[in-house]
Amino acid sequence: MTYQANPKFSIPVTRTAHPKTRPADDSLSFGTVFTDHIFVMDYEEGKGWHDPRIIPYEAFSLDPASSVLHYAQAVFDGLKAFRGKDGEVRLFRPRKHAERLNKSCERLCIPELDVELVLESFRRLVDVDRDWVPSKAGTSLYLRPTVIANENFLGVRPAKAYTYFLILSPVGPYYAEGINPVKILAADEYVRAVPGGLGAAKTAANYAASLYGAEVAKKAGYTQVLWLDGVQHKYLDEVGTMNIMVKIGDEIVTPALNGAILAGVTRDSILTLMRDWGLKVSERAISIDEVIEASKKGTLAEMWGTGTAAVVSPVGELGYKGQKIIINGGKTGELTQKLYDAIVGIQYGQTNDAHGWTEPVVKG
Repeated sequence: MTYQANPKFSIPVTRTAHPKTRPADDSLSFGTVFTDHIFVMDYEEGKGWHDPRIIPYEAFSLDPASSVLHYAQAVFDGLKAFRGKDGEVRLFRPRKHAERLNKSCERLCIPELDVELVLESFRRLVDVDRDWVPSKAGTSLYLRPTVIANENFLGVRPAKAYTYFLILSPVGPYYAEGINPVKILAADEYVRAVPGGLGAAKTAANYAASLYGAEVAKKAGYTQVLWLDGVQHKYLDEVGTMNIMVKIGDEIVTPALNGAILAGVTRDSILTLMRDWGLKVSERAISIDEVIEASKKGTLAEMWGTGTAAVVSPVGELGYKGQKIIINGGKTGELTQKLYDAIVGIQYGQTNDAHGWTEPVVKG
């Protein structure tokens, strides 16, 4: 389905007088280069969200008393635009991301955004900077919508002023390994989130809580950390910034959304595809002991992470309490590869998009 600019919204565009040099596709890493423009919108109590605009990319000026710097009232989301071989630029499940951004806002007492306006910010900014969408396979344009509190005060309460902004970054693979299997270390000492906390929202504080454990895993020679639940330290939670899935025998298991786990858009897409294919899929609690036992029995077939940045990331080795568990001989599993190919094929417009997940970005 093709979308035209929504005439309901007046969004002035001020184009940069100093365009940047776009990097070559082969040189792209993840999240280090940004495009020429930014979408910005403001909120004031009593006035609501107002003044949506696209302006040249520039630094923000924040007062030292700005509440986001003290109380971390900040949320974000992340999605991608892809350039297909036909030259068409497509967004992948943008509405799902806009809706999730609002859920994160609700959790942090940030005023609700108009989902249609958020979607329009995606479309319009990608259109303005569409020349930045790379073409090489495995590359894309990453969208980072963010909301921060910017009222100047010291006091623990929801702020009365906010800024919504959207920036774009042409990116290569999230992990240098690409689709090659990664090594992960199960954390039984550090906690990412607990039910009733911030784990189900994309908040700055939620990700800050994950940094130390991730660094410990990297120093031990692992790519990422496998988070266990924050109460009993035994049930699988997430892996790094991704949802986790395990194939044991003929059953694919992923942790149920229990308030501590992010409702991943890629997670939802992959669950949908596997059910379309008639596979046995369970959303339930799964313990690290169950995974280890399956490995001993020879029924632990595959393990992978899912997320917007990496899409699908196979796990070749799992470390836990001094044990090293090799999964599928340290190679990418058949189902893992099939899922990756299926999602990527849809994103780049190469295969049938049966669920209508992609949205072409129309030239304005």
